[in-house]
Amino acid sequence: MNALLMSRRDAVTLAIFALVVLTMPVWLQPFGAAYPGLMQKFAIYAIFAIGFNILFGLTGYLSFGHAAFLGVGSYTAVWSFKLLTMDALPAIAFAIILSGLLAVVIGYLSLRRSGIYFSILTLAFAQMCYNLAYSVLTPITNGETSLQLNLRDPRIIDSALAPRPAGLPSAGLFGHTFTGLEGFYFCAAALLIAFFIAQKIFASPFGMMLRGIKSNQTRMNYTGFNTRPYALSAFVISGMYAGLAGALLAVTDPLAGAERMQWTASGEVVLMTILGGVGTLIGPVLGAWIIKYFENIFSAFNEQIVSRFFDFLPAGAHEVVTAVASKFVGEGWNLTLGLVFVLIVVFLPGGIMEGVRRIAHLFDKSRRAPKAPAKLSTQPAE
Repeated sequence: MNALLMSRRDAVTLAIFALVVLTMPVWLQPFGAAYPGLMQKFAIYAIFAIGFNILFGLTGYLSFGHAAFLGVGSYTAVWSFKLLTMDALPAIAFAIILSGLLAVVIGYLSLRRSGIYFSILTLAFAQMCYNLAYSVLTPITNGETSLQLNLRDPRIIDSALAPRPAGLPSAGLFGHTFTGLEGFYFCAAALLIAFFIAQKIFASPFGMMLRGIKSNQTRMNYTGFNTRPYALSAFVISGMYAGLAGALLAVTDPLAGAERMQWTASGEVVLMTILGGVGTLIGPVLGAWIIKYFENIFSAFNEQIVSRFFDFLPAGAHEVVTAVASKFVGEGWNLTLGLVFVLIVVFLPGGIMEGVRRIAHLFDKSRRAPKAPAKLSTQPAE
């Protein structure tokens, strides 16, 4: 039971976070993002970013290879669907285990070096995994055409329990197939559990040890602590989070492709974490949501939408502003994301959460400011 106990502050944070996540279909409506597919991505990539932050935010080890675990989680989940059952829980369990085993191997070898050398090693291992999936292990990964479900898949457990359906089945839970919103709430439940575990890690002595590694690993080694097991544990936990995210991607869309293991996917989770705030609990989640919103909403805008938005401007200014703004949406959405990222890194090096802390400090400072003493009356007594 002690493992479930938490401070009042952490409990309040978890409750508010749960309320925000579970009410996404309501408050995302004005932003045009309240459809199940995008909300599922919000939850899944938030898990990916939370796990990456356990490694990067607490230990300072910057990995450029976490997409390898995301891809392994997806491939494992799809193979579970093909061979055993469409139930999501076994697929997720296998994905977490295999991603963790791969993280043990990669982490053990990569953590022999630190700094930029560690980052390059993780990138090299991820690219090796990508090339294996893309061109070498094609009987297992199906290469560039991606691993997909097939009518001829054995699905041993499902076939033993019920007649085979006519078409391709969908993932579900205990025989119940997920609809759109049900799939989102399943991913949301996984996100809340992942967030709770991250909270416990951050508040634990283990988390303090990881912070010590980030602060001064050499000094800790000189005082007699062997830091490598702690760093390896953080790497493995982070890899398991990525495997969970990969499995959930397969649950929401039973498909696994090598593109999920590319270096760009590894770089994306780095951007998410830095954008939101390295070493914070909420920051990586916000970073993941912002990047996925830009990717899915801004990329859908076209010049006609931008033109209608600036209809209030005079004719000459309207054409100029529309021509410029249209370069930052649609296929140019990365320009907007890049601009946002540059502004945050320059003015808020601690990410979005630093901005939140600054605003909270200003309000707190104004509230605690001493009030001016009342002026004494100068009127003569009657």
